[in-house]
Amino acid sequence: MISKEILVIYPEVNQTKMAVYRNSNITFLKTIKHKAEDLQQFTNLMDQADFRTKAVINEINDNELNKNALEFIAARGGLIKPLKVAGVYEVNALMIEHLKTGFQGVHETNMGGIIADNIAKFLPNAKAYLADPVVVDELDDIARVTGHPEFERKSIFHALNHKYIARSYAKSNNKCYYDMNLIVAHVGSGGVSVGAHKGGKVVDVNQAFDGAGPFSLTRAGTLPPGKLVNYCFSGKYTKEQMLQLITSNGGVVAHLGTSNIHEIYQRIDVGDEKAKFIMDAMAYNIAKQIGSMAVALDFKVDAILLSGSLFNYPTFTEFISTKIKPIAPIALFSSINDMDALAMNAFLALKGEIEIHQYN
Repeated sequence: MISKEILVIYPEVNQTKMAVYRNSNITFLKTIKHKAEDLQQFTNLMDQADFRTKAVINEINDNELNKNALEFIAARGGLIKPLKVAGVYEVNALMIEHLKTGFQGVHETNMGGIIADNIAKFLPNAKAYLADPVVVDELDDIARVTGHPEFERKSIFHALNHKYIARSYAKSNNKCYYDMNLIVAHVGSGGVSVGAHKGGKVVDVNQAFDGAGPFSLTRAGTLPPGKLVNYCFSGKYTKEQMLQLITSNGGVVAHLGTSNIHEIYQRIDVGDEKAKFIMDAMAYNIAKQIGSMAVALDFKVDAILLSGSLFNYPTFTEFISTKIKPIAPIALFSSINDMDALAMNAFLALKGEIEIHQYN
């Protein structure tokens, strides 16, 4: 058995999650809440990394975690260069530079690799890694083409979630992920990503980070382009306000005034027809995107995997399932744990079952 321990780091908007795994078993879990006033002192998002690093180190010390055993730090990340190969990447100086500057954008998860690298310097035997970052790019060339050469489609999506549940589904069915055709639809608290997995590669997926594809709880999804252009040049909105409209103030929250799914379904339960209609529309949009990925796989689909906590709500799940069940068998993953997904990648790397890549 492997005696090395895995430290998992996952920065989010107002908190930093950390966990320790021994082999594949979790032995420590902590969500460090950050006060708004503490984070507001930093002008730039990446300037929070040192502050969050100290918070994690304090937890390591306060809980007397074995510093010598913590050898593999797996972090969530980050908007670096497109990665043609999925998997685990060792953090290096170039990656740190790209995380800090935001090679493809700035996001809380960019801090993951920076924090991990800082902590690796604090621990005697540790190295820092990213696992299946959001920029995994395995798209077929034809999937990149849009109606104008200046607007090439990019692959920025929930790669960690997709790969984790695809591998888990294949293993549970005594099959190899690399021998299967799967459609994975992940409905996150932010965006929705629907990908076509062909022989272990995500050959097509909507650009979820920018809000393209189905609308979600907070993202507007693909909007009518003419009206969108008119909004941009109306003089009423700054560039930042337009980006917020698309990526954080759109979707369900724009229609219903809340993105709290529990509250929304409470409203539906007492007869709120508008709330029901909007959630049905969201489900309809996701089902359409799943249908388009079936086309990408020539309708040779082994299974459709539905991931995210929204699939704990039967009416939402039933709406989508009814639309897509003629395509392929459906499997639900309604309680996906990103920490487990990061740890699984680390564990496979420690066992030598997957390669550790260099970022260049």
